[in-house]
Amino acid sequence: MPRTGDSMRGLAVFIADIRNCKSREQEKKRINKELANIRSKFKGDKQLDGYQKKKYVCKLLFIFLLGNDVDFGHMEAVDLLASNKYTEKQIGYLFISVMMHHSNDLYKLVIQAIKNDLSSKDPVHICLALTCIANIGTPEMAEEIGDEVPKILTSPIPELYPPPASDTLHGVKKCAALCLLRLFELKSDKFTHTELSSRLIALLSDQHLGVVTSACSLIQALVTFTPGDYKGCVSLAVSRLSRIVSSTDLKDYMYYFIAAPWLSVKLLRLLQSYSQPEDGAVYERLKESLETILNRATDPPKSKKIQHTNAKNAVLFEAISLIIHYDSDAALMVRSCNLLGGFLNSKETNLRYLALESLTKLAVSDFSRKAVMKHQETVVQALKNERDLSVRQRAVDLLYAMCDREQAEEIVGELLAYLEKADYSIREELVLKIAILAEKFAQDYKWYVDVVLNLIRIAGDYIADEVWYRVTQIVINRDDIQAYAAKTVFEALQAPTCHENMVKVGAYILGEFGNLIAGDERSGPIVQFKLLHSMFHLCSNQTKYILLSTYIKLINLFPEIKGDIEEVLGNDNQLRNSDAEIQQRAMEYTKLSQIASSDLLATVLEEMPQFTERESSLLAKLKRKSNTMVKEREVPEGDNTSTQNGITLSAAEEPCTIPTPDVNLVELSVELSSGAADNGGASLLDLDSPGPNVVEHSLESGTPEDSPVLNNHTTLPLAQPAPVTAPAAEPSLLDMFGGAPPAQDPTKVQVVTGLIECNEASQPNFNAFICSRNNGILFENDIIQIGVKSEFTGVLGKLQVFYGNKSPLPLQGFTTTLYISAADEPCLRLEGQRVAQLIAAGAQIPQTIKATAVSAFAECPLIQISFSAAGSAQNMVLRLPLLVNKFFRGTSMAAADFFVRWKNLSLPAQECQKVFKASKPMDNDLVKGKVNGFGFQVLDGVDPKPDNLVGAGIVMCEGSQIGCLLRLEPSKAALMYRMTVRSSREGVPELLVNLLAQDL
Repeated sequence: MPRTGDSMRGLAVFIADIRNCKSREQEKKRINKELANIRSKFKGDKQLDGYQKKKYVCKLLFIFLLGNDVDFGHMEAVDLLASNKYTEKQIGYLFISVMMHHSNDLYKLVIQAIKNDLSSKDPVHICLALTCIANIGTPEMAEEIGDEVPKILTSPIPELYPPPASDTLHGVKKCAALCLLRLFELKSDKFTHTELSSRLIALLSDQHLGVVTSACSLIQALVTFTPGDYKGCVSLAVSRLSRIVSSTDLKDYMYYFIAAPWLSVKLLRLLQSYSQPEDGAVYERLKESLETILNRATDPPKSKKIQHTNAKNAVLFEAISLIIHYDSDAALMVRSCNLLGGFLNSKETNLRYLALESLTKLAVSDFSRKAVMKHQETVVQALKNERDLSVRQRAVDLLYAMCDREQAEEIVGELLAYLEKADYSIREELVLKIAILAEKFAQDYKWYVDVVLNLIRIAGDYIADEVWYRVTQIVINRDDIQAYAAKTVFEALQAPTCHENMVKVGAYILGEFGNLIAGDERSGPIVQFKLLHSMFHLCSNQTKYILLSTYIKLINLFPEIKGDIEEVLGNDNQLRNSDAEIQQRAMEYTKLSQIASSDLLATVLEEMPQFTERESSLLAKLKRKSNTMVKEREVPEGDNTSTQNGITLSAAEEPCTIPTPDVNLVELSVELSSGAADNGGASLLDLDSPGPNVVEHSLESGTPEDSPVLNNHTTLPLAQPAPVTAPAAEPSLLDMFGGAPPAQDPTKVQVVTGLIECNEASQPNFNAFICSRNNGILFENDIIQIGVKSEFTGVLGKLQVFYGNKSPLPLQGFTTTLYISAADEPCLRLEGQRVAQLIAAGAQIPQTIKATAVSAFAECPLIQISFSAAGSAQNMVLRLPLLVNKFFRGTSMAAADFFVRWKNLSLPAQECQKVFKASKPMDNDLVKGKVNGFGFQVLDGVDPKPDNLVGAGIVMCEGSQIGCLLRLEPSKAALMYRMTVRSSREGVPELLVNLLAQDL
């Protein structure tokens, strides 16, 4: 066959023949003919040269790509790997990459050929081998060749080579970096030795764009496994980013007037793997770079090409992500918020989406929350007018994140209006968010009841059971809204169309509090009963269970309609129902009403007791249902309605500084798994244990003691019904009224009579937990990172402590012990779960610590952590951010009431005053934010001096509430404060003054 270079005319003719085939049969016939010809050539006596092997292997590859099976030619492809010609070696590697499985007997020959090419002096051959490894790498290949690739990557390039040759060698390094990334994914423990890290970090200083970009990707992956070894990359990444942004580096790599945008993005993303640089000079240089990127975002575009806009925005959004990650510079965060607000009206859908997503992250920070709220009207318009569903969903997330007590009614109203036309795929998540906001920020519980009933009316099919469970809990716990709830739900049941969930709520509430509206003949006893029973035949069996329990409750409330109800209970439709549960309830309730005396009936069917105040499981439900969960923001200081309302607080979390591959210590993350959280990253909401008044089944379970209208303290002498198993996928159903997984054995709490040594210098940021945050990093070194998430509701507190192993070796013998001073032991009850004694490399484990404030306590508890790392015993004692002000709730009052109460608290033991020097800038807004964050509600317009701050709050304790008043007088000229606190309980003013003064 004639040869014309490497054109392979025979291959071209074969491809043309295939394309000219008129039918599948004709094509198959031509392929079979060619396969027979190739097989005969391979088996023939005549030795084929490299060109012929290459041609036939190419034909086999083409036939395979057409969807036909090819079971020969592998040996000829392996032979091509030994060729010295680039084109033949290239085809050999291509065939191997596409068609050879690692279980093939020839695989060892392939590995040997790759080894030979890696040791070659020809850069092109090395690149081909590296590319093949990256494409088909296996753990076996990583073990055999893993040591060779780092040598190629870190070997110096001689300066003797002219530019074309040196460019080729840089290409080798680029391929080696990407190849090593692939091998690391296959066998991560082989590439974690410390001596390799310093050489890889040095690649960030390379002058070749491709090498630096590839090295960034590699280091970012390695950081997830051994972050401590690569901490030195931060300063180099900042230096390189600064030079790129200032246009003094990589001037030849301009993409539509943007210098090296891909590398800039990778450097910014790499910096997000670590916390803010501790070196002041490094941080200032990084800050200048970030400011420059933000400034350029407002510059007129240098090109009208979409590529220019995309490159500039890619760098901008990644810079904003880094600013959000650090969450430390108020000016940068506010500027970022203002820039993102400008994108909300962009014509580009992607820009609007990204702007809303980033604003949602900014809404969790106290620095930028107010700036985000300025865009509320624009976000609402996006919710109403946006065509793209995903953008509308991000608008919902942002409204949910920015909501506070002042804006709650307006935002909830907008979300309710949107719910009526929302896409069906997001309605359940939207319902949960509206229910959470209504409960968290309800100033009037009548409004809360109206919102939930509206939710059921508008989107009844999408109401999770947790929503109506929760409203019944709150109505039972609050006497002031029981009559209103009964009246409202009675009116809702009279609508022409009524959803079944409304029937459940109505049955529960009328069964408990129907007597409160029975004085009106329009809602008399028989009217209530007939209204409920008129819907009986339309309901599912689960709802019928609740209705039957309501009927027996009504007999207790209204003896005059006992005959009507007994007639219904004794009807054959119930007694001979195909559902055993309905049969059993009807029969037992009938006998109970006939046999029991009125006193016994009143005892058995007495009103439900108040539920123990516990965390709401709505947030846990939302996390399981949501595809993109908004990071929960701490309720604004002074807006501690969630404490009062009994819903979980979820504060603005610190970003994790251990970028482990599977877990994140403190961050709930803006993005959230749709499945249930695993043990490594479990939410606090998923770890509840039953309280003292908690029943053991869901409302719909069938046992008399868990019936929604029977007292759960009463044991009835009734037959045991058939059990109903709660769905495994919905653990929060059990959590709502009990039946949570059994609590683990608690860690021993030791009462300390003397002092235990605690190194306060190891927790330099501990004071930030006093006012600013409930979540963050407690302690970090090269071995372990310890983070905490905390929530406080009334007298209850819950801390989730996360222990993350940063070392490449497991931590063994891991134990923790809680310590509380003898003086505080009667004032604070602690209970901690046991932790696993082994933490694998790169893994984390959680520990839940529950606290109950019995009275005001003086010192924060301590936790002693002991373990063994690499044979070395480690022991540390840390302060837990469990302070008396965490059980503090702000309260509002008029100026006249404030001064009256201030004068009444005039005893010396009821006041503490302290004059101290300011340790931070005396900015009015900053100080006001700290006072609010401490727990006091700042009362505006009370003090005649505008610079003075006054506040009021209540320390929530078991069995008592301690009222407290504050007056803070700043002297900016002298940089001094005078703080006065008065309280109804002796000793409390001194505690609060000393705590708050630490953060001012």
